[in-house]
Amino acid sequence: MLEKRRRYLHNTPVADARKLFLERQWGLTGEEMLPVAAAVGRVTAKAVFAKMSSPHFHAAAMDGVAVRAADTEGASESFPRRLHLGREAFPVDTGNALPAGCDAVIMAEDIFEQGEVIEIVAAVAPWQHVRPIGEDIVATEMLLPSGHRLGAVDAGALLAGGQTGVAVRQKPKVTIIPTGSELIAAGTKPNPGQIIEYNSVIFSALVAEWGGEAIKHEIVRDDFELLKEAVFNASMLSDVVLVNAGSSAGRWDYTADVLAQLGEVLIHGVAVRPGKPVILAVVAGKPVIGVPGYPVSAVVSLELFLKPLLYALQGQQEPKRLLLQASLSRQVTSPLSAEEWIRVKVGCVEERYVAIPLARGAGVVTSLVKADGFVRIPQQKEGLVAGETVAVELLRPLQNIEQTIVCSGSHDLTLDILGDLLSRHHPGFSLSSAHVGSTGGMMSLRRGEAHLAGIHLLHEETGQYNIPFLQQFLPDVPLVLVTLVEREQGLMVRPGNPRGISRIADLARGDVTFVNRQRGAGTRMLLDALMRKDGILPEAINGYHREEYTHLAVAAAVSAGSADVALGVFAAAQALGLDFIPLAKERYDLAIPVKFYTDYNMQKLLELIRSAQFKQAVKELGGYHTEITGEIVWQGE
Repeated sequence: MLEKRRRYLHNTPVADARKLFLERQWGLTGEEMLPVAAAVGRVTAKAVFAKMSSPHFHAAAMDGVAVRAADTEGASESFPRRLHLGREAFPVDTGNALPAGCDAVIMAEDIFEQGEVIEIVAAVAPWQHVRPIGEDIVATEMLLPSGHRLGAVDAGALLAGGQTGVAVRQKPKVTIIPTGSELIAAGTKPNPGQIIEYNSVIFSALVAEWGGEAIKHEIVRDDFELLKEAVFNASMLSDVVLVNAGSSAGRWDYTADVLAQLGEVLIHGVAVRPGKPVILAVVAGKPVIGVPGYPVSAVVSLELFLKPLLYALQGQQEPKRLLLQASLSRQVTSPLSAEEWIRVKVGCVEERYVAIPLARGAGVVTSLVKADGFVRIPQQKEGLVAGETVAVELLRPLQNIEQTIVCSGSHDLTLDILGDLLSRHHPGFSLSSAHVGSTGGMMSLRRGEAHLAGIHLLHEETGQYNIPFLQQFLPDVPLVLVTLVEREQGLMVRPGNPRGISRIADLARGDVTFVNRQRGAGTRMLLDALMRKDGILPEAINGYHREEYTHLAVAAAVSAGSADVALGVFAAAQALGLDFIPLAKERYDLAIPVKFYTDYNMQKLLELIRSAQFKQAVKELGGYHTEITGEIVWQGE
């Protein structure tokens, strides 16, 4: 019998879902006593009071001699006072207890020693250069309030006040249950249909970052009773339960039904994208979150519901991220039915912050790796227009954003090498590459949204690369054109070339499927030029309108068998073990506005481009030539 497909019960607005879930009386975690040193980073369960004063004696604040202030009255250069050591003046060092009867310290540099007698030329006031009892801490005063996360200096204050242990909130225990018969442990080579389970590692790290203790359950296959048993046991042993996957509408998605049997499903389906299938439930009085299986959906769900919950269980308010106002680099459409979280790269171009949208797929975990922040598009808003000011929730320090060189344009594998070298040789600096195609890169320069653009556009009439297009599209922008590499472009096919493809004309065969680059990409323009030369129309090629944004993406499509052939660089073919049929040698240049070319940060990048280290790393990729790498090939007025 076929399993029926499930449907979401709700499409609850984010704010309503958070209120319903987070305002429930979950209570606080229990208390435990820890040695002060071990409690750093933990949250106090109750106010902490000093057992003793600090200092607990009158202490010298300077090196010198301790005296009675009254014995120094009247001292001046005209009438110096003489005091006997051991009777009226007592040598002390900083931190020493004052001898009985003394109430002041004369600094060593203000003393003239004459054997057993000292001479002073100025009087001192009572308690001058003295740390009195309780100057820092007075016994019984409150050192820390409840709900305070202990830092390094807090630990010192506690010890100074005589406390050796402190009552802290127990870390919320969070059991993570990965589910799915298709999951396998990391380190195991997956067969078709199998998926490496890595979400639990992400979840565990986030739980630790937010003050909790993660307990990873073994993978539970798609079996109702097994999942029910795992959730029940976890609810008995932990403060929060996360069930990863099985929350959507698939035939084997049991999470909602299991939680309904064991407890109460508060919400199934929140108006957020990605992350809509999230389930919020209660089992045995414990909060349970059914987390979507896609990694980006999962992270968004945990940000919205687990993060504030863990802070609340520890008696703390969820910390807010720094919001940065930035200009969106391109239009983004969004459905009216949900709040959408867009991942963005951010750079500072001429004192203006620019947010560049990244891949939006819920399963694209690398979009989280690359992201500098999130932009939220509210529900009932159709999207964002290019140039619109948006609030970016930063995931990285602002300093790193300001030390990012923004490169927009065509994709090339050597940009990754260049970015790695920049970060390695200049810590804190980074190269942000937005793969929008050569034409898109030039438009970014025109709008002032990038420091440089990678382009490789062949001008059919002149046979020149790049220069005619820059003269046409950026006539008013003074530019320096620097060659990054020359590279081999050709047809990528599966090993052994099973379709017997050898030339562009073969793309029009009925038994051949193709995968293309996006409009505006130099590789696509090269393809179109070669097609026109052979008289081939786009409609004749099966897959001409299927688009990918990088050389590696089209190579992956060929490697996976969803396409027979793609046009791209030799290095991408070699990286994925494909055969390569060379068609053209092209020049890949960096167009740099003059106003940025002389910038100190840009000179760092250019120095690396011209380095032997970069050229050697590029050659190892295969299919690249570096004879003119780093040379200025044109400068526009």
